[in-house]
Amino acid sequence: MLKVENVYKTYEGQPLLRGISFSVAAGETVCLLGASGSGKSTLLRIIAGLEVAESGRVFWDGGDLSGVAAHRRNFGLMFQDYALFPHLSVAENVAFGLKMQNLPAAEIKERVAAVLGMVNLRAFEHRRVTELSGGEQQRVALARALAPRPRLLMFDEPLGALDRALRDRLLGELRGILHRTRVPAIYVTHDQEEAFTIADRIILLHQGEIVQQGAPEAVYARPKSKWVAKFLGLGNVVDGKKLTEDGRRWTVETEFGVWKVDCKTGAGDGSSAALLVRPGAVNAGEGGNRLSGRVADVIFEKDRFKIVLEGGFYFYASQALTVGEAVDLQVEAECLA
Repeated sequence: MLKVENVYKTYEGQPLLRGISFSVAAGETVCLLGASGSGKSTLLRIIAGLEVAESGRVFWDGGDLSGVAAHRRNFGLMFQDYALFPHLSVAENVAFGLKMQNLPAAEIKERVAAVLGMVNLRAFEHRRVTELSGGEQQRVALARALAPRPRLLMFDEPLGALDRALRDRLLGELRGILHRTRVPAIYVTHDQEEAFTIADRIILLHQGEIVQQGAPEAVYARPKSKWVAKFLGLGNVVDGKKLTEDGRRWTVETEFGVWKVDCKTGAGDGSSAALLVRPGAVNAGEGGNRLSGRVADVIFEKDRFKIVLEGGFYFYASQALTVGEAVDLQVEAECLA
């Protein structure tokens, strides 16, 4: 369906997007995930036809969209600030785009009722949007985006202004709507939890390049670099130096001791290594890769405690430890590079 091919864009003389290529299949929700300034929103605006790339092309069903005006692409775009008309009612906001298409009044009424039902706002159709909560306004914005039956939906940090509880609830509702309607979607966010909840496929952007993409569970299980592991908050990233190799199992010297780690990379003895120790891959007791330290902080997180050692290494425990307490741990490390 959608294909983005080798897109380049600069901002104030500096590269912003560096040869971005990806596709979105029918019914698929793709999440563009990255830090602020990684080019996510600019890429979305290029796809929408609101900005022009310096090079590269955007295709829909094989047809080049170069020169096709934004309003003729039939893509729905939803922003964080809702962009609703405050002087109009809920139904009038949803109907606005349909009236611009000169659809018959009966069809407009039918579509407005259908999408308001989809977002659970049928009882609000005559209310002014200024009388609604932030979450209700976001539902109106979603209904307005769905009403013209777009062939692609695009979301630019749509839930960023909402509190966490409301965001989680709306995210679940939005995921359900996308799955029911089968409208392909691109969802831009810097929030990892949002991305893993909403996406069928995650595309990680860093410094204008795609550094990893795949199903959420695959990205979580197999981060390809130190940056990916750190950005996703997967655990402790530990630098080390490879000493000796036995098959694919390396002896690696780290600041916490000498560990045995499976590494697929082929770099030789003395080369640097980046290791990931997930906080759940830590056990008390001896054996395996050893790590000793003292507790610097204990943080309660719902049904567990985050134990932070001096130096910043952390792990999770079912019971609290005492600050200053000495611990002796067994850890499992994954080789990142």
